[in-house]
Amino acid sequence: MPTRRPIRELPPALRNQIAAGEVVERPASVLKELVENSLDARASRISVTLDRGGQGLVEVQDDGHGMGAEELELAVMRHATSKVATFEELLAVGSYGFRGEALASIASVSTFTIASSPDGESGHALEVVHGRLESSKPVAMQRGTRITVRELFTNVPARLKFLKTPATENRRCTEIFTRLALTRPEVDFRLESGGREVLRFLAGQTLRERLAVVWPPAVTEGLIQVHESAHGRRVYGLIGHPGSAQGRPDRILFAVNGRPVQDKLLLRAVRDAYSGRLLSREHPQVALFLELDPHEVDVNVHPAKAEVRFRDERAVFSLVRRAIVHGLEGSLPGAALGDRPLHTPAADSSSQGVAATSSAPDIPQEQRREPHAQPPERRPAALNESSASYAGSLTTPEPPPFTRSAPPLTPPRSSQPDRSQAPLPFAPAEVSSTEAPAVRDASHVGPGAAGRGFEYLGQVAATYLLLRLDHGGLAVLDQHAAHERVLFDKLRNARDAGSRPLAVPMELPLHPSEAQRFMELAVELERLGFSLVSEGAKLSIHAVPGGLSPAKAREFLQSCLAERVDDLSAVWAMLSCRMALKAGEPLAPDEAMALLEAWAGCEDRDYCPHGRPVLISWSPDDLAKLFKRRG
Repeated sequence: MPTRRPIRELPPALRNQIAAGEVVERPASVLKELVENSLDARASRISVTLDRGGQGLVEVQDDGHGMGAEELELAVMRHATSKVATFEELLAVGSYGFRGEALASIASVSTFTIASSPDGESGHALEVVHGRLESSKPVAMQRGTRITVRELFTNVPARLKFLKTPATENRRCTEIFTRLALTRPEVDFRLESGGREVLRFLAGQTLRERLAVVWPPAVTEGLIQVHESAHGRRVYGLIGHPGSAQGRPDRILFAVNGRPVQDKLLLRAVRDAYSGRLLSREHPQVALFLELDPHEVDVNVHPAKAEVRFRDERAVFSLVRRAIVHGLEGSLPGAALGDRPLHTPAADSSSQGVAATSSAPDIPQEQRREPHAQPPERRPAALNESSASYAGSLTTPEPPPFTRSAPPLTPPRSSQPDRSQAPLPFAPAEVSSTEAPAVRDASHVGPGAAGRGFEYLGQVAATYLLLRLDHGGLAVLDQHAAHERVLFDKLRNARDAGSRPLAVPMELPLHPSEAQRFMELAVELERLGFSLVSEGAKLSIHAVPGGLSPAKAREFLQSCLAERVDDLSAVWAMLSCRMALKAGEPLAPDEAMALLEAWAGCEDRDYCPHGRPVLISWSPDDLAKLFKRRG
């Protein structure tokens, strides 16, 4: 500023534009404010129309109680509202909005039209252009309110240039719309974009049914119902099984007293409850609803009311964590949610809190839990067959030797005893057939178990493979991490294995969310060797990568379309983890040898795709130091 200016009152138009900067960040913010107003008006049907991601048009129409002509002009003025009247009401906010700034702020940065009728007979409409009232006239319309916002931010170019592409802004609008729809299952929601219906949530749906509209069946069918209450607080909802975790945190939804929020405390409680059940880069699916006394939560800490603050954070954290842990362990202490409409009669939002108007299930007296899908048996069928069959199923090139000087590894084809092989150094000369050694003996794996850089000794704790190295050292290999690396390399190498046409095309049902994901991955999938044709609600598979069997290719596609991850490498890592052997699975000696040989041919074999070590080894000197044989 070149010279000092005197202090003076800002003009109304500038004040409204400054307020708009706090409330209206992008089209999704407009949608949120308008839909929340409709819910506060006790609407039973809400219809939203978008164009150009909301920058061209955001229109919200409802059948709420409406407003008369005398109220419309007040509605577009700052700090005018019907939702709070006293400071005491502000301390226990029972509605979505309460500052009286939203409509005035939106009208200051757009071409804004509002029409409303309280009785379905006489209505009135106002048009406001960039904060200036242009017209006021009577209209004929049904009971309710219709608000149209066009050309958002055209008078504020600095704000307009920070908007993303229409597709990105449209996705953000859809996310906000979905979060609001999940909190009020008794209300009918409809979203139209680009001239077609995108989402429809019917009144009376269950939470699971509403989630099934936007989440793929592979996720929603395995969701676990949770419910926990203590000291007047209650949390309920649906959580995903650890086996269905994904690579992005975009399916973690919270609502506090019916208000969708993004809260760090609740997120920490979720992560703590899943601790030890997920890999570091995996995220669960969660839709949780917390209800508590409005006096115990402050919703006025964020201009857009997207964050909240709890009076007793420790109690809330403990309640949410306990609900998830009990759900995962299958030991819910209270009744679980029934799979039926989560609806209680809504009270008037002007006198009752959002906790009263938000939908809540009737909890039955007896304990009841809806069965959920358990993770499928993950052990590959090939591991139950001969090692030759297993090695063949991997379809990887001939693996290099375990050490550079060792001969190529070949899978043994016989499990008959080989008396020419030297016995284990710590095993007795003869073992009765009725005795079971503590370590699974690998002395009967057939020719070639030794003389290749290592000798397989056996399996410990049905998880680790013991190896004696030629130089006299000892190594321990994690079977799950090793199999992960084998499968990951197989999926990665499938990119260069050409394409295998199918005599009869396979069909894959396609959920709307999966169809969108397919459009994003279509080019990369074609490069991998797939030939795919999208036909409405199904996907036809005409060719698969040469390195994958049709069954594995189908499973790979399902994971790609169900998991929202940043790149295919993350999909491969996640898929290999789920297909791999698990800790606690016993292996026959020939099965273990086939795994070792396949793993020895992998690139970056020292670590699994998630970064965990596969092999830990000790030289003779290391062992001597461990037993303090050397100083």
